[in-house]
Amino acid sequence: MIDSKEKIIKHFESGIKNIKDFRIGIEHEKFLFDNRDNKRINYSKVKEMFAALLEFGWNPIFEKGNIIGLSNGNKNISLEPGNQIELSGEKLNHIHEACAESQDYLFELRQVTKKLDINIVSAGFDPISKLDQIPDNPKLRYKLMTKDMPLDGELSLDMMYRTCGTQLNIDYKSEEDFVKKFKILNSIVPISIALFANSSIVEKKDSKYLSYRSKVWQNTSRGGLPKLFFEDLNFEKYADFVVNFPMLFIQDNENLISGRKYIFKDFMNGKIDEIGNRLPNEKDLSSHLSTIFTENRLKKYIEIRSMDTCGWDCLCAGPAFYIGILYGNLNEVYELISKWDKNKIINAYLEAPHKGFNTQLMGKDLLYWASRLLNLSRKGLEDRDILNKSGKNETLFLNHLQKVIDNKTTNADHMISKFSKNEDLSELYDK
Repeated sequence: MIDSKEKIIKHFESGIKNIKDFRIGIEHEKFLFDNRDNKRINYSKVKEMFAALLEFGWNPIFEKGNIIGLSNGNKNISLEPGNQIELSGEKLNHIHEACAESQDYLFELRQVTKKLDINIVSAGFDPISKLDQIPDNPKLRYKLMTKDMPLDGELSLDMMYRTCGTQLNIDYKSEEDFVKKFKILNSIVPISIALFANSSIVEKKDSKYLSYRSKVWQNTSRGGLPKLFFEDLNFEKYADFVVNFPMLFIQDNENLISGRKYIFKDFMNGKIDEIGNRLPNEKDLSSHLSTIFTENRLKKYIEIRSMDTCGWDCLCAGPAFYIGILYGNLNEVYELISKWDKNKIINAYLEAPHKGFNTQLMGKDLLYWASRLLNLSRKGLEDRDILNKSGKNETLFLNHLQKVIDNKTTNADHMISKFSKNEDLSELYDK
């Protein structure tokens, strides 16, 4: 049972790994549209697509008789609230492996979507649909979230139904290592927003934001970038944060009940009458940790969550950027960000979705900082010196980001330029 803060601390300590056992986990979401009417696919179409994917060795995941995802070894495809799909990849050794996994998934997905006349959109925000046009699905937690989430964040439903992101999961070798990595990650969120901006078109119009997805997440219940995250946040301080954080839902046998009236401490103290005052177990803790929607978060590993979904041509760029910094060049990057003022970081965080590279931070614009960090990442990947079959190291995956910085033009800028010329919906679909 999880009946004390110390057991939560032990949960985080159990994630400590030797450097030789560090892994990379990538998760990325995609929008799916029916080619016949340019509308998001409904649940019956999802079921057709999942059935077709079974031919590639995937196995169905059911909830109360409804298919809600697929598994294949240690990989999963999950169904998001508006029928976006998310691949949660295996824990892999390096970016070469991670990128190969994404390409294999793309091959399978393309076979199936072509057969079913489905278009894929790789953008951080749905560029076409209005919120009331998006179908739902029978996954239990989403019904409860749809009811409760908007009460504390005005754009929470947009987050659920109209956003897609790329997430990276990384390991830590000690509590001190976690503290450094977490401080870096939270400090560079504004730069991440600007560099990976890919959600400019909203309801077929230029939103005047480069990352509208980030704007939405800043106005989502349980999200954001708490000031606490800029401290030297150790396992105990994060456990305090978790214990006092409101609950989203609580599992009661096969049912879910709203956790809105409770913080996790109430659960630990046996104060939830609706579930017979039982105490939380490890599964309940994991569920609570996964419903804290901050830009970065801690489980038994660190989740990096500030990137807009990227097209297949640049999907590996974000993970490579972060791995170079966090696995390859941690101390030099920590030295750089340790001098930054947290209030200026938060101000840049709030401005970056709109201003992008023109946002100011510590007397420089985010283009300057993105360039500095990219060079530090490249150095880290060179030091790792992990080669593919052609003898090239992981720095090859940074080429996309180098072009972004050299041209001062993000994916969002490209989409505004391409789509604004003729407002052709086909420009929004993956080629």
